[in-house]
Amino acid sequence: MTLMLASVRDRKEAEIVFAAGADVIDLKDPAGGALGAADVGAIADVVGFCAGRRPVSAACGDLSAGPAAVRAKVEEVAATGVEFVKIGLLPSSQITACLAGLADLVGRQKLIAVLFADHRYDEDIVASVARAGFHGVMLDTDDKSRGRLLDHISLDGLSAFVAEGRRHRLMTGLAGSLEGPDIPRLLVGGPDVLGFRGALCEGLSRIAGISAEAAAKIRALIPEERPAEKTSETDFERLVARGYFPHASEEDLGTDQIFVRDFVLPVHIGAYSFEHGKPQKMRFDVTADVLRVTRNPEDMHHVVSYDLIMDGIRGIVTRGHIDLVETLAEQTAAFILENPRVTRVVVRAEKLELGPGGVGVQIERLAQRAGSAQSFRGAKTWTGSGRGIV
Repeated sequence: MTLMLASVRDRKEAEIVFAAGADVIDLKDPAGGALGAADVGAIADVVGFCAGRRPVSAACGDLSAGPAAVRAKVEEVAATGVEFVKIGLLPSSQITACLAGLADLVGRQKLIAVLFADHRYDEDIVASVARAGFHGVMLDTDDKSRGRLLDHISLDGLSAFVAEGRRHRLMTGLAGSLEGPDIPRLLVGGPDVLGFRGALCEGLSRIAGISAEAAAKIRALIPEERPAEKTSETDFERLVARGYFPHASEEDLGTDQIFVRDFVLPVHIGAYSFEHGKPQKMRFDVTADVLRVTRNPEDMHHVVSYDLIMDGIRGIVTRGHIDLVETLAEQTAAFILENPRVTRVVVRAEKLELGPGGVGVQIERLAQRAGSAQSFRGAKTWTGSGRGIV
């Protein structure tokens, strides 16, 4: 299950995101940069307010101050009683020294290393964090003016980051000016945590105040554990949006169609020897029948984003050479049908370089549901024995 981390600067904002259902409440000073250290008094105030009901994390800045100063700040923040202390690891010759300087703290405090997607690191940086005994690793952006997380790293790259953290038994998180439409795309990779600040604020400005309405919208997009029982007061609209399906007779709103047209990508495909070793252009047309969850869709949790279709195709074609167009079409259909709201999909895949027009295949596939209640299979979760956040 992926958790929602909400970054706040004081108790007032903490109370808002707590009411909205944030899983982790994180303290930082947005005016101080991506990982601006929060006021220690404010941290202690929020820890007291949460009183163990939600885990609290807090930022303590980055390595620019040097190993001794970093250690002193970590100890100061840890003394407030927070469960997690976040440390920004900007690329620096001091990374090794700073990690070593915190070695005796990792047994007493859960430390989270924050890397920045708009900087370059040694290839073994995640392994180094794990060897140092850190509890987790997150990926964020440093300079917010240079773009969002997905502007710097592809979805495949983010999934690889999560997988590497998982291999090293680290809790993994993603942040970096994330917005609502990013959530279903990122859930596929199965991060343990998605972190938000700007998306929770008035006007999407990270230095503005937290909006209860915005926080509620983000919360609604991140699936929670499926409820064990249904009651007459169950909000079926929200449950269906999160991947839980009541019996069709409880409310049947029918289906809508979403589609992607003329989506062209270079693909390594073909059974002939001359088709190996170089990509050729392919065009995809996809139509999916999607169960409606409301008569008046207004928010992202009411819809299935067409981004998921394009993300899925991109992910499939980057895995390596595929001999048959039919295989590619089947894999695309299977991926789209993993979303529990998709009941039917039509996939048309065409090679564009073997003749005057397109040649390829069109297939139609239907969802095979095991029962009336479905878990959100499109959002893969981690249930291994690593050091999960809760």
